[in-house]
Amino acid sequence: MIANGLLIIFPLLLAVAAFFDLFTMTIPNKLNLLLVIAFVAMAFLLQLPLQQVGMSFALGFGVMVIGFGLFALGVMGGGDVKFLAAISLWLGLSMNMLDFILLTSIYGGALTLVILALRKVPYFPQFMHGQAWLLKLHDKKSGVPYGIAIAIAGIQVYPNTLWFSQIPTL
Repeated sequence: MIANGLLIIFPLLLAVAAFFDLFTMTIPNKLNLLLVIAFVAMAFLLQLPLQQVGMSFALGFGVMVIGFGLFALGVMGGGDVKFLAAISLWLGLSMNMLDFILLTSIYGGALTLVILALRKVPYFPQFMHGQAWLLKLHDKKSGVPYGIAIAIAGIQVYPNTLWFSQIPTL
């Protein structure tokens, strides 16, 4: 049961957040809270050392502080910052976190280029006009749903984490 939780919970919550960000340009606080609660539950079930859990929370807090600085500068959205902080709990102080940040940057850059190209299209076919989410993506005043890039990077890095390495023993 714990192994199934490790295989499903984290990737599922990241995928749901990505879909929310694509269709609504927001990542609900409830999803970020679920990521934190799931982290605590799994840490408890797997009896992770308290020091390791504490370091994960310290990392999450650091990501939050830096992220809100970027939010204040208008570089990132608040939901993206909270999403990054919640994911960082799961990755901890490890090379996985560096891989995650690098991949998020690469995927975020690619996503931004795709959306900028989309915004250069002067009009959409008639059947797309009723799609509010697509029109919002096309709006030059709208942001980029960076949560998609964050989620993809998180899901890609997740199999390299200590969580995955424990699955065969459960």
